[in-house]
Amino acid sequence: MNKTIVLKLAAAAAVVALAGCTDIKPLQADIASLKDQVSKLQTDVSAAKASADAASRSASAAQSSASQAAQAASGAQSTANQALSAAQAAQSSVDATNEKIDRMFKKSVSK
Repeated sequence: MNKTIVLKLAAAAAVVALAGCTDIKPLQADIASLKDQVSKLQTDVSAAKASADAASRSASAAQSSASQAAQAASGAQSTANQALSAAQAAQSSVDATNEKIDRMFKKSVSK
């Protein structure tokens, strides 16, 4: 009798398993859909990484340009300082020359 019960249970389990197989098809479709979504997400992540890498390269190039501009500005400031110094020296020379001319003129008028 035990064998009969075991056979009946096995048959019932087989029927349940086969009945369950029909429910697997929607799950398989869901799994296929999830695989497609994962594939699309991987593509999107790769594209986002490529964009981030490009932005990083652009930022590095901008930083380099800013450094070069700062160096050029520093050089221009140095040149401007030298020009100012030369102009001040020239002005002192002109002032001294004008003072000498004024003294010579005053001497000639007083004679």
